[in-house]
Amino acid sequence: MASKAAPAAPALHDVPELESRNYPLLIIGVMAASLLQILDTTIANVALPHMQSSLGATVDTVTWVLTSYIIASAVALPITGWLADRIGARRLFIGSVAGFIIASMLCGLAQNLEEMVAFRALQGIAGAFIAPLSQSFMLDATRPSRHAQIMAIWGMGIMIGPILGPILGGWLTETANWRWVFFVNLPVGIASLAILITCLPQRPRRKRRFDLTGFALMAAALAAFQLMLDRGTQADWLASGEIWVYLVITLSATWMAIVHFSVTPDPLFERALFADRNFVIALFFMVVIGIVMFAVMALMPPMLQNLLGYGVIDTGIV
Repeated sequence: MASKAAPAAPALHDVPELESRNYPLLIIGVMAASLLQILDTTIANVALPHMQSSLGATVDTVTWVLTSYIIASAVALPITGWLADRIGARRLFIGSVAGFIIASMLCGLAQNLEEMVAFRALQGIAGAFIAPLSQSFMLDATRPSRHAQIMAIWGMGIMIGPILGPILGGWLTETANWRWVFFVNLPVGIASLAILITCLPQRPRRKRRFDLTGFALMAAALAAFQLMLDRGTQADWLASGEIWVYLVITLSATWMAIVHFSVTPDPLFERALFADRNFVIALFFMVVIGIVMFAVMALMPPMLQNLLGYGVIDTGIV
């Protein structure tokens, strides 16, 4: 008589790295924080013409509302791993969400362009830590067999944010005023923060050296490059000594950063990443897409509203 087949044994290692008190609620809280962060890369765009008149800015200077957020995020993002190891990923994530909420409130209360740019930079710094930590916590709290599914959910939220942002921003600006573009973050952010404080597990900490030299060189290159682009049209580009200074700083800092990252034992970026050809190709295309996308995001709303007479909601839909 043939023996019955034994039932398949469960996978020995199909358990999450981190145990959460309430897994579904944790995913909701993490996704809400991620959605807020990615939403704010596009939600303020359609309100730029209204901010311009309210804050006493010009067409050129009001774009710093977007630029300050993006540049601050780009500078802060590479140190996420070091900070998470240094102070704890849970503490950093909760602090980032709290900082994002406070910065959003300050942006809504800003009375001039200088305040708005400063508060948007703070918002960008806090938001920079949210994106990688949210992905990391969702993976660590999920069984390996469900990693693909949970990353699909995370990716869906990342895709919805930029699409929803201009439409929601246009509707809020039209029905209330542009300040609600930032105030809308408060109720969702506070709810997300409460969930994270309750459900977010702790991750072991470890100490490692911070590449201060590499970070400073990268920040200097980004800042000088952005100032060159911002001041170029007003200073007649290479006919101006000021632009030449920015260009020299950009090229010098970039070259020194590349040399530094290639020889230092603890670089800001792991060198092994750039040995992967597929990663480098994907990174190149992401840079190209980012240049095109963010340029259009800054220029399209003023053109549609000021030159073509579109309403704010119509601009958001476009």
